[in-house]
Amino acid sequence: MPGAYEIRGAVSADEDQLLEVAHHLNTVNLPADRDEIRGILELSQKSFNGAIKDPRRREYVFVLVDLDEQRIVGTSMIIGQLGRRDAPYVYVDVFEEERYSATLDRHFRHVVLKIGYSYSGPTEIGGLIVSPVYRSKPERLGLLVSYVRFLYIAMHREWFRDELLAELLPPLEPDGTSHLWNAVGRKFTEMTYAEADRLSKKNKEFVKGLFPEGPIYASLLSETSQSVIGKVGAQTRGVEKLLQRIGFRYAWRVDPFDGGPHFTALTDEVTLVRASHPARVARTLAEGEAVKTHALVAVEHAEPPFFRAVAAPWRRSADANANAGGGEGAEIGAAAAKLLGLSENDSVWILPLG
Repeated sequence: MPGAYEIRGAVSADEDQLLEVAHHLNTVNLPADRDEIRGILELSQKSFNGAIKDPRRREYVFVLVDLDEQRIVGTSMIIGQLGRRDAPYVYVDVFEEERYSATLDRHFRHVVLKIGYSYSGPTEIGGLIVSPVYRSKPERLGLLVSYVRFLYIAMHREWFRDELLAELLPPLEPDGTSHLWNAVGRKFTEMTYAEADRLSKKNKEFVKGLFPEGPIYASLLSETSQSVIGKVGAQTRGVEKLLQRIGFRYAWRVDPFDGGPHFTALTDEVTLVRASHPARVARTLAEGEAVKTHALVAVEHAEPPFFRAVAAPWRRSADANANAGGGEGAEIGAAAAKLLGLSENDSVWILPLG
């Protein structure tokens, strides 16, 4: 039923429920730790309301809400910019090097790893979680809470970088063990993967101070460690397909801690960013009115939660007058319009759903 779910900006009162959702993934962007969650929510609210003046330092958290249960069942995030002077974007380049000996007539192709740093990196999209019992819902909730980030980027294009990055989880053991970290990172830091991953959120100095600057030949590592470099774990293969469908490609870069692949795209070439557009409400569609097209419909407010979006029946207005002098006219499902508090001629943003 349209309107049964809403995506909105996260607020401080979401702490308990967001912590519960975070337990399903427990990543560095959304750790299952109350103090961390509290800080993330504070940063997100200051990002949405503009209290953080530099857009590059903003981090936005979106929550997916089951309105019938008044329960948060999913999240996603946008990080304005990876890489600053006080916190560089750290990655590992993956490339091949060929070696040949004429004397022995032997040829080798080696995978080589080399750590890199950027102080003016891309915008990151991350934090995508949907509670397990909601993942098979016909509303395709994972797709909606993922798509909303690109809609928001289009709404405020000047705040975000010209490149977008998504870091996907690699194959990990059930207990969270990273074979690549154990083979490389732990040797240079004497820290567990979880300890290093958590510390890197606040302080990356130890990486630059302790990791070797030169190349590391993957052929010196165990076959198990080599096998996970740049590979996508089973839990994120669906995300990989979604990203590829909208314009992302593997960048031959991986996370320095777990070897998870980095997928990148030029912001203005991502299909969902290009498809998002402003509109005005021309009329509401009555319940039962036959409409085959749907869209994410979004509005913004000056008060919390600052941003709200729902999936709704939608079509472009056929009325020429509705399209004059203020953007494209849009006809929107009545339930969604009521939920968002929309009236005729109100401004909205639209992301058509294929």
